[in-house]
Amino acid sequence: MEEKDIRRVGLKITQPRVKILDLLSNSREHHLSAEDIYKSLIGNGEEIGLATVYRVLTQFETAGLVHRHHFEGGQAVFELATEDHHDHMVCMKTGKVVEFHDPIIEQRQLELAKLHNFRITDHSLILYGEFVGENDKTS
Repeated sequence: MEEKDIRRVGLKITQPRVKILDLLSNSREHHLSAEDIYKSLIGNGEEIGLATVYRVLTQFETAGLVHRHHFEGGQAVFELATEDHHDHMVCMKTGKVVEFHDPIIEQRQLELAKLHNFRITDHSLILYGEFVGENDKTS
């Protein structure tokens, strides 16, 4: 995402908004807490307050630029909103989050909705558990 996306959703271009959007766009981690963003910006020499980070993230969420997730047992994390739908697996031991997309799961949800005369307007699938074996060490 770029500065034009900030303008597109009706927000003014400000340095905090640009810095936070840039961080979310270029981070290796796709799910960052407000505190993670704050610490990263401070670590890069930016002068920004934690309250500003929260305020910008809330504005971005309201505008549809980011999604807020409340994964069980953890604080709120934010990820950029994209056109590509995906679901999540969350390790309860390490907090590691893995994104995945499965067309079979998506199709089955549509079939179940049709069976029950239900129109899906949005959904979220989060699998909680623990990574075992080699993934166990890569959190």
